[in-house]
Amino acid sequence: MTRTSAVPVAFFDVDETLVATKSLLDFWDFWATRQGRPAGTGRQPAPPATPSTAAAGPPDRSRLNREYYRRYRGTPLSLLQAAARDWYALHRRGERAFVTAGLHALARHRALGHEIVLVSGSLRPLVDAVAADLGATAVRCAAQTVTDDGLLTGEIDRPMIGRAKADAVEAHLAERGARASDCHAYGDHDSDLPMLRSVGHPVVIGGAPALRQEAARLGWTTLPGDTGPHPGKAVAATGRPPCSAPGHRQDPAFLSP
Repeated sequence: MTRTSAVPVAFFDVDETLVATKSLLDFWDFWATRQGRPAGTGRQPAPPATPSTAAAGPPDRSRLNREYYRRYRGTPLSLLQAAARDWYALHRRGERAFVTAGLHALARHRALGHEIVLVSGSLRPLVDAVAADLGATAVRCAAQTVTDDGLLTGEIDRPMIGRAKADAVEAHLAERGARASDCHAYGDHDSDLPMLRSVGHPVVIGGAPALRQEAARLGWTTLPGDTGPHPGKAVAATGRPPCSAPGHRQDPAFLSP
């Protein structure tokens, strides 16, 4: 595919951009319960802030991400994949399971014929389940190392956080021959900034105040973080898909083919 014929790509973070949860933590509770442990076991909440920890800065999210993956050392990959599908099937039934603006944006990109790519630090089996349901054509996640007999080693190649997301976007664009200036990215967290900055049309959904301030400073599109049901449930209940939320800046380039 040449650069002149490449279709635009829309890159989406997943947690709290499309699904209204932190999927790693939510799935861990599901997994722990399935394994006969109390829900919440091993969630490792952040310790209370103290002057010394505040001075040290925020937690190292990449290190915490690696530690999380190590919890599954020795687990058959097939077992994790089956559990991920079961978790998502349960999650998607919730009345507040999805970020409404994120789903609407994804649906509009699909209608325009854009490629949809999910970029996430979450478990690949979880993101695969979301991608299959929402119609994403590609997933960029950390690669889990698997032994010859199909067991997870607990190690990954690189946490898909921060700069790694931008590198994944750039690699995907190079593979497709697409221009970054034609492409879109959606995120909700400060760690999504490198990904958002790597395309021509960045969009913040919900997001912390600092991220929204940065979006306002740079003139980026912002969308609300309101949550709601799976679109199939909304259509079944009302007979029509819900309309876009008012009162938020829209990107004219996004609205044209």
